[in-house]
Amino acid sequence: MTKEEIIKPENLVYKKPDLMNDNSMHYCPGCSHGVVHKLIAEIVEEMGMADKTVAISPVGCAVFAYNYLDIDWQEAAHGRAPAVATAIKRLWPDRLVFTYQGDGDLACIGTCETIHTLNRGENIAIIFINNAIYGMTGGQMAPTTLVGMKTATCPYGRDPKIHGFPLKIADIAAQLDGTCYVTRQAVDSVAHIRKAKAAIRKAFDNSMEGKGASLVEIVSTCNSGWKMSPNKANEWMEENMIPFYPLGDLKNTDGVKR
Repeated sequence: MTKEEIIKPENLVYKKPDLMNDNSMHYCPGCSHGVVHKLIAEIVEEMGMADKTVAISPVGCAVFAYNYLDIDWQEAAHGRAPAVATAIKRLWPDRLVFTYQGDGDLACIGTCETIHTLNRGENIAIIFINNAIYGMTGGQMAPTTLVGMKTATCPYGRDPKIHGFPLKIADIAAQLDGTCYVTRQAVDSVAHIRKAKAAIRKAFDNSMEGKGASLVEIVSTCNSGWKMSPNKANEWMEENMIPFYPLGDLKNTDGVKR
């Protein structure tokens, strides 16, 4: 292969996925959202589902996800993405349908929709970005905020006697009969990114094969909300978030085709 052939975009080992637009992302430097967006774009391309994918983005940092991934998107009210996804998948069972939600949206305002959608075994995938804080609206305490962690609304640290304990949504989802795959991953290293990609692909495959509901939690950073540099945020996540939200599959079954 000549030098001219090597530098052609189609021959490069690493390139931007075709489904990612050229729009500049609004996410803060170091945010995990951009990495997950890239993985989703790669997977949808590899599955050949670009024209048959419908994603649902709610309120939160991911509200503008439609601006970066060239697939069909439907906006949903805060927390209601799983309910919207349910309707779309039931109407179009041949579509790849997934939601993309943060912890404030999914684990607080949308807890009801999340739990019941998973419990019904709807053939959708839920991508859950857990950075333990409300990142978009000022860094308030979220249901996933760790004990002792300081936020705008618990400046002295989360106190279980006042605020209750952090909510482990994936652990709850793994106990539901309707879920076929529940996993917790991260994207802070190359090794973790590869595992996260494989997990999202499995969740998407489950959706198309009618095996039930899948939940992929991505333990993430919010360096702006945490008031840390990107490197420090990754270190803090590894030292504090991952021990409380350990990575790996919580449930993996072929399920019953519906």
